[in-house]
Amino acid sequence: MAHSLKSATFLIESRIADAARGDCNACYDLGIIYSTGASGTAIDLIEAHKWFNLAAVWGSEAAQACRSDIAEDMTAREIAEAQRQARAWLVQTGRRAA
Repeated sequence: MAHSLKSATFLIESRIADAARGDCNACYDLGIIYSTGASGTAIDLIEAHKWFNLAAVWGSEAAQACRSDIAEDMTAREIAEAQRQARAWLVQTGRRAA
């Protein structure tokens, strides 16, 4: 179990690093991880929405669809929080929306 937790942590950390370099696919992957609980990660729809939102603003149509799908299971406050986190991440990393 500890090995799979280390693997999941490494996967997430490496995809976050890729996302910080502007990798749209990394953002999409993170959205998938958090929306499905992949690799033993806890499902977190706010985190998933944040990453799908970032991928969507960089042009991913698949991320737009996924963001829309999970938004149906979220409250307006949760969506607003996800959007706030996405904006904060862009500022923190010095990235811009497309």
